[in-house]
Amino acid sequence: MSLQQELHYGHFIDGQDYLGHTPESIDVINPANGEVYATMSMGDKGDVDAAVAAAKRAFNQPSWREMSNNDRGDLLFKCGQVIGAHAEELMFIESRDSGGTIRRAAGMDIPIVIDLIGYYADLIKTTNNIVDLPTKPLPEAGHAQVWQEPIGVCALITPWNFPIFIAVAKIIPALAAGNTVVIKPSEYTPASTTHLVQLLSDVLPKGVLNVVNGDGASVGEALTTHPDVGKVSFTGSTCVGKHIQKMATESCKLVGLELGGKGPAIVMKDADLDLAAYGITFGGLFNSGQACESGTRILVHEAIHDQLMEKLAAVCDTLVVGNPLDPATSYGPIANKNQYDRIMGYIDGAKQQGLTFVCGGEPIKPKGFEGGYYVQPTIITDVKNDMDIAQQEIFGPVLSVIKFSDEQQAIEIANETSYGLSAGVWSDDLVHAQKIAKQLQAGSIWINDWHMLRSDAPFGGYKNSGIGREFGIAGLQAFMQTKTIGVSLERDPRNKMMWSLLHTSPQQ
Repeated sequence: MSLQQELHYGHFIDGQDYLGHTPESIDVINPANGEVYATMSMGDKGDVDAAVAAAKRAFNQPSWREMSNNDRGDLLFKCGQVIGAHAEELMFIESRDSGGTIRRAAGMDIPIVIDLIGYYADLIKTTNNIVDLPTKPLPEAGHAQVWQEPIGVCALITPWNFPIFIAVAKIIPALAAGNTVVIKPSEYTPASTTHLVQLLSDVLPKGVLNVVNGDGASVGEALTTHPDVGKVSFTGSTCVGKHIQKMATESCKLVGLELGGKGPAIVMKDADLDLAAYGITFGGLFNSGQACESGTRILVHEAIHDQLMEKLAAVCDTLVVGNPLDPATSYGPIANKNQYDRIMGYIDGAKQQGLTFVCGGEPIKPKGFEGGYYVQPTIITDVKNDMDIAQQEIFGPVLSVIKFSDEQQAIEIANETSYGLSAGVWSDDLVHAQKIAKQLQAGSIWINDWHMLRSDAPFGGYKNSGIGREFGIAGLQAFMQTKTIGVSLERDPRNKMMWSLLHTSPQQ
């Protein structure tokens, strides 16, 4: 394929490109310049039905369902090899699709995707899906096993901030567990996921991995309510996640939700301020602040507040915001116009409240990219924890700074949020920092760093930040269901102790 021509992205169903039931399409915008670079088919219920039917047929094929874990692991390794071989084109499409920098795609996305695939390929090879239980006297002597089995057809709904990474983080454990997949990428970023699925189709059986493009109302709801879908795994906003959960209850589907966050970063007065300044900006401004686990509430001890603000401003002054394809760029544009407008609305609200801007607070128009959606690195202080800017997920390069006077106050402020995805502590006393971490209500807590995601460590949230865990063994088990099989070894009904609760002992 030419990476320069204008493209059309349809669906990919049952091993082949599929234009869909309707001619309706929407424009796909490059957020770096605001220009249309592709069109995308707008899927509907008929397209979802076709994709789910293909996935169901593939799931019922003995060659897939009865594949050994060793062979399944080998197949996953081949998926990793395909991605590695096509890394350059995937990075280019990802950057043009989402506005993520080529520096990020090369330094994080592709390496962590290949690491994650290798992890699950190794894990499934060593996973025993059948566990024998020890003999117990009740209800009677017998043999019992616990089986871990695939769920069936899994619907994966992914966001626009890290399209390839999040797609792979769901696809690979789902396939490792033996499921088949229908994935719906964000309508803002359909290109990289659709291209990824097309590439992986070269090594996967037909129908195992399908993609239907479209918006949430036309495709997301059809997937969530489809009677043949056994699980929905969603990453995105808390509002949409709650809606998906409600819809899925009609058919008692399994649901995994990785939702929003408002991560508090507590900076103790013994913290290394240079380390904290660089770490806080990495934690909150990486990928233009478009990461659910970003550290966006900075809780600073009042004794070091002014000194830290000076260092943060100095670090932000070194960041290069602009062309995402330039390796020198620190972060690129906001991924779409709607989100850009939302971010600027929060910034304007903070100005109207008279809050103090340490730096930023304005849009940027880089030369040659004036039509793109760029926002300055923005740090706002004098924030109170009950303000919207401190409580609502902005999902942009905006950090809210809150002062505290003692440790217990900092912990209380950190936990006073409806979210609980990430939190962190900056301190030179690592033992004490761990004691603070124990009191923080979040699924991932980092000390003197941020975004410390690992393929083998579970990731997920407390409270409104989601349900379930991804990555690690928990990420594999999330795509499995449990079956217990008991085998009675007693052939004489007179010796079956529990039967006597209903029956009189039979005569010989």
